[in-house]
Amino acid sequence: MEYQLVIKFWRKSLADETFLESIERELAEALGGAAVLEGYDVSPKEINLFMLTEDPRQSFRRSRDVLTRLGVENGVSAAYRLQGGAKFTSVWPLRAMRKFTLP
Repeated sequence: MEYQLVIKFWRKSLADETFLESIERELAEALGGAAVLEGYDVSPKEINLFMLTEDPRQSFRRSRDVLTRLGVENGVSAAYRLQGGAKFTSVWPLRAMRKFTLP
């Protein structure tokens, strides 16, 4: 898997975090073998979900269906980078107004 896709959940936009209990299972089902989930990074302002994939844009499209169903799509931003790389390419929102960074 050549790319790391990061889906960022902004805590202030979340009503609660109960979706985290099932999101990994649902994403694994939706993505099949197209991505490998790597886990989370949790901070006071955000929760970052990491996955490895060969096609980050397609993997996000599939993930977005799950996020929409769980009602958390509006509190999300996403970007990818080469595995081990530093520069991110934003995939959501479509016209990101800020640079994607990790804490």
